[in-house]
Amino acid sequence: MKPILVAGATGYVANRLIPALLEKGCRVRAMARTVEKLADRHWSGHAGLEPACGDVLDLESLKTACAGCEVVYYLVHSMIAQKGGFVAADRTAARNMAQAAASAGVKRIIYLGGLAEARHGKLSKHLSSRIEVAEILQSGPVPATDLRAPMILGSGSASFEIMRYLVEHLPAMTTPRWVHSLNQPIAIRDVVAYLVGCLERPATVGQTYDIGGPDILTYAQLLQIYAEEAGLRKRVIIPVPVLTPTLSALWINLISPVPTAIALPLTEGLTSEAVCRDSRIRQIIPQDLLSCREAIRIALQRLRQELWEEVPAREHGPIPPEWPHPGDADYAGGTTFRYACSLTAAAAPGQVWAAVSRIGGKGGYYSCDGLWRLRGLVDRLAGGRGLGPRRAHGELPKVGERFDFWRVLKLEPPRRLRLLAEMKAPGDALLELEIRAAGSTSSELRLKSTFIPRGLAGLLYWHAFYPAHVHVFRQLLAGIARAAGAA
Repeated sequence: MKPILVAGATGYVANRLIPALLEKGCRVRAMARTVEKLADRHWSGHAGLEPACGDVLDLESLKTACAGCEVVYYLVHSMIAQKGGFVAADRTAARNMAQAAASAGVKRIIYLGGLAEARHGKLSKHLSSRIEVAEILQSGPVPATDLRAPMILGSGSASFEIMRYLVEHLPAMTTPRWVHSLNQPIAIRDVVAYLVGCLERPATVGQTYDIGGPDILTYAQLLQIYAEEAGLRKRVIIPVPVLTPTLSALWINLISPVPTAIALPLTEGLTSEAVCRDSRIRQIIPQDLLSCREAIRIALQRLRQELWEEVPAREHGPIPPEWPHPGDADYAGGTTFRYACSLTAAAAPGQVWAAVSRIGGKGGYYSCDGLWRLRGLVDRLAGGRGLGPRRAHGELPKVGERFDFWRVLKLEPPRRLRLLAEMKAPGDALLELEIRAAGSTSSELRLKSTFIPRGLAGLLYWHAFYPAHVHVFRQLLAGIARAAGAA
């Protein structure tokens, strides 16, 4: 089989499409301006993958990348790289792609465009550019398939991440009045399935299709579904007529890490409705589409994502498309807080582990017992387990069992202990203790705390109790060293 060129290989959709193509047995040529950026992708070492350096604004490099390929996936958008000049850049890039594909003998192009219907006779620059790119590609000599997609649901999608931070950080929010515009969001896995399906069905060559999920919702309804799936209270949404897209983008940048250069064109697109008017694709490439609620639920499996690397590969399979992937934007996946500290103890790892294995129960936590008891009392008052019943001295419970308000997730004597906090808190917390040999008679004892906040309460909880947690964790390490009889 001739290789398939994926232009825009460092992008969000390509990061999910490429492994799907490789799993189908395809040879994939992943094109990027900087191929070194592909090295951290989980699929970068696959035998069927060929990295290729190319720039859609450089016709000659594009011709070289297309050479020998039969199909091109065009997943390029210059919105981030070119900022205000992305319309002209996209126009030039599309013309280059059409010309390079023709000169290289490419049989077809598959393009992921945008779905929008103008309200009041005007589309945003972002959506108009997506439509213009499709027209340029389809007017060239190589047949081009245009899949017009609305908002894509999944961690890493800029639109989804904006929604995440709005709902997570704002119990009440003012929004543009077009928050009541209709949209037909689609899960990223369904987008990938349609892209792959076009490759397998010749009837799609040169056609244009609307692709969307099973639900037609307003943005306001979508925000409330997110809140429900995240375990948050219903959000208060106040439409304000004077809130322009520019002000909205600046506000989004203030309360989230999504750059204004991305937020502005996306918020401008809210003025347009994105509903499928053509459903032919469902008969040509039939699949069970995820509902908005199902897609959001999978994307919000934050704790499972944090523990993913600990699950044997034979059990967990590929990373779900709705989860963050290596190489996604820094803001993908939401906020996770981490604190780490370590010390070197003049004792062998076995001695230190003996002290670690007595943690909790009647042995306490070696220091700050008053604070630990207070936390246990607060937990009981909130309906949790608290610190009791106190277990006797001895080895820690087995994996999956509980003591105090902890559940044992990982137990690797004499090296590693990982605990999941089951105390009442606005988020999920993990505590890990790791012991490494640091010489013939000493050990390094490391502590790492991870907190995945839930809503604004989770953010406030982390920052409010951070000084106390730092003190308690540092004293815990020192107490373990003392219990091991080590300096």
